[in-house]
Amino acid sequence: MPHIGIVLGSKSDEPYFQEALRTLEELGIEYELQFLSAHRHPDKVREYASKAATRGIEVLIAGAGGAAALPGVLASWTSLPVIGVPLPTSELKGLDSLYAIVQMPPGVPVACMSIGAWGARNAVLFAAQILSLKHDSIRKAYEAYRAAQRER
Repeated sequence: MPHIGIVLGSKSDEPYFQEALRTLEELGIEYELQFLSAHRHPDKVREYASKAATRGIEVLIAGAGGAAALPGVLASWTSLPVIGVPLPTSELKGLDSLYAIVQMPPGVPVACMSIGAWGARNAVLFAAQILSLKHDSIRKAYEAYRAAQRER
């Protein structure tokens, strides 16, 4: 059963998450990947977010470019932690997405990582830290990952 739900606005956003997905596999954390646009599929986003917890999802990660509405829309429909990753898909190279995600109104929190692939990778590591509070196997895998980083 997946612990993490990753939602991207379109298939063209997937390259920014390739290293992040490899990191999840390295850590042995199950995830699901969905392509849902907050603007083109608002009802599907609502349904996905509102039912995620019942499927065992414990953390949502949303990659979004441009107006970057996806993380905030997901957060509006669930009480699960949502981590937003701004993507550099616009003329503004992701700054617009960054501002959109970090400026969530009070009451609808969204954690925000850095722009692009580094942010995606940090998002999965942050999700692993959150899951480590409950799952010993994830905590051990995350600690081993960090130890290996120090040895490089």
